[in-house]
Amino acid sequence: MKLSRPAALVLCGFALVLSAGPGRAQSRAHLTPAEREKLRNAQDPSERIKVYLAFAQQKLDRAADLSGRPGGASESTRLLGQYISITDEMKRWIQYQFDRNGDMRVGLKDLMEQGPQQIEALRKMEGPAAANGGDYHRALKDAIADMTDAVDGGAQALSDQEKKFGKLKQERKLEARQIKARRKEEEKKNKEEKKLLKRLRRKKRSGGAD
Repeated sequence: MKLSRPAALVLCGFALVLSAGPGRAQSRAHLTPAEREKLRNAQDPSERIKVYLAFAQQKLDRAADLSGRPGGASESTRLLGQYISITDEMKRWIQYQFDRNGDMRVGLKDLMEQGPQQIEALRKMEGPAAANGGDYHRALKDAIADMTDAVDGGAQALSDQEKKFGKLKQERKLEARQIKARRKEEEKKNKEEKKLLKRLRRKKRSGGAD
């Protein structure tokens, strides 16, 4: 999936591999009702990224466990396809939130930490690739490429957001100082007006003498 929105050029590293491959078009059928509910409840930009990473790790752990077992190649391949689908969903979520200025910094930092760890775990599964056949090998290759793409795009998004939200923070501080200065000036003006009214009342009571 190529990014279409010009403002999203910072995520040019996102180039989802949508060519034919094991488990590539599974939508959310690979998630349990409880998992789908957990995703729906995670509307915070960063929280949703954390949920995707947790789901991906679960699929990866199961696929790795089965990859070295006799007869486990087919199930491991299926799980790798699900891993890819989850990673793709996460990338689409990141793109969606990036386009709408959703603050994902916390979740993106988790991606920067966990993504490379998952890639390393996938690479360790390359050993059984020859014995497990072509489908397993292709799924494993796609999974590595997909998460690598997610990490690269996420790093660009994080860099952009740290600059963007850092600038917004500075602007908010400046605005707060300006508001404080205006209030201070208003208070000074009010005090001067009260003093003037007080002098005028005294003058009126004394019959015009100050």
